[in-house]
Amino acid sequence: MDSARRATEGGFIEPVLVGEADGINEIARQIGWDISGIRLVPADGERQAAETAASLARGGEVAALMKGHIHTDTLMRAILTRSAGLRTDRRVSHIFHMTLPGRDRVIHITDAAVNVQPGVAEKLDIVLNAVELAQSLGMESPKVAMLSGAETVNPAMPSSVEADEVVRLANNGAVKGAIVDGPFGFDNAVSPEAALIKGVDSPVAGQADILVVPNLESGNFLFKQMVYFMSATAAGIVMGAKVPVVLTSRADPSEARLAAAAIASIIGER
Repeated sequence: MDSARRATEGGFIEPVLVGEADGINEIARQIGWDISGIRLVPADGERQAAETAASLARGGEVAALMKGHIHTDTLMRAILTRSAGLRTDRRVSHIFHMTLPGRDRVIHITDAAVNVQPGVAEKLDIVLNAVELAQSLGMESPKVAMLSGAETVNPAMPSSVEADEVVRLANNGAVKGAIVDGPFGFDNAVSPEAALIKGVDSPVAGQADILVVPNLESGNFLFKQMVYFMSATAAGIVMGAKVPVVLTSRADPSEARLAAAAIASIIGER
């Protein structure tokens, strides 16, 4: 609720609050937010709140969805059920928009929250969703690095084989308006010096805007290391549905929630 208030006061969103009316009004009173002029749609319980929000999105009454105090799986189930009408021909995926102190470039990490062990087809959709987000935020030709444990294709390392296949598909026209290459080790994707020393010759090497991780576990470790050891801000967005979805965690700082709300508003307008 406080994040929604701050995003509203910042001019990022025009909120529609969905949930138990008495509880919402009480929390608004506690945080000093006058919601008398804000639309409140009553819903009892998590499931009804999620289904109601999905219905508002399907009807075009809202341009984005933001998770409140409900479980992620409850919200995503309501969005992805066929009757909700929010699915597209792409698999949904999660993208962390990472900003780091002292670094003027944004890094996108995907997918660290939704797809547990994606295969080649799923990874291609993950790339397409991340490229769409990056382009919506003004990146004309984002550079996409398919991460693995090394820069060579090794049958003993399945992520390198899958990365090579995604790159082949991308270069054959499956991905437009982006440069996709790999496999890369993390160092050669983000460090020009490391790429130079190791002789990695690619327009993506050391310049990656988007890091596509092999699986959820590796992405989860990576973004949390950046948050807790490098003071990065991670704004999480789900793409691939007809509206963007902001997935927040109870541990997220308000800055991450505000950044995610701002990103969702940009995508929603587009």
